[in-house]
Amino acid sequence: MNVKLWTIATVMISAFVLTGCQTPDLSDQTGQTINIPTVSVNLDRDGDGVPDDIDQCPATPYNVIVDERGCPFTAPGVGLKMEYRAFFAKGSSELSPEYQLELDKVGMRLQEYKNATILIEGHNSRTEVDSASIDKANALAQDRSNKVKNYLISKYNIASERITATEYGARRPIAPSDSEEGNILNRRVYAIASEPQE
Repeated sequence: MNVKLWTIATVMISAFVLTGCQTPDLSDQTGQTINIPTVSVNLDRDGDGVPDDIDQCPATPYNVIVDERGCPFTAPGVGLKMEYRAFFAKGSSELSPEYQLELDKVGMRLQEYKNATILIEGHNSRTEVDSASIDKANALAQDRSNKVKNYLISKYNIASERITATEYGARRPIAPSDSEEGNILNRRVYAIASEPQE
């Protein structure tokens, strides 16, 4: 009998001790568990709402309405309206491969729209010209626009009379010239291809 009481007492004490050692459920005190969904990100560097992997006009300026291809929207029957931008190293007119790829898209569209023309503007940063020659023609800016023109002629057989290449030197900056970032943006070619309205 003593063994039986002793066994029951041991079991009861053990149960009591184990009950005291259990960790209470604190979920009501610490808040709820939140499952955060995983989201895949499609880059859209020009912010036009069309992901880069399908954007056919990846350098669309801000506040320009675009179509499903990411190109500036044109009303039915208006034809081609396409912009192109390239940026250059200081003192250079060398068109880097990334800008050649974008220019390929322009060349293909110019082949598609046989009556379209393109105006190409070459620009300098203020750090590439001295203050005395800001208002004068600039050979480097002209060479930059000529590089784009010659690329379209040689690779896509676009007739030279459809292409106007001009220079504005450092006379039309798009960014302040007091920082390297601004000067990089100003060393550029800007072009617009369009089909004349009938």
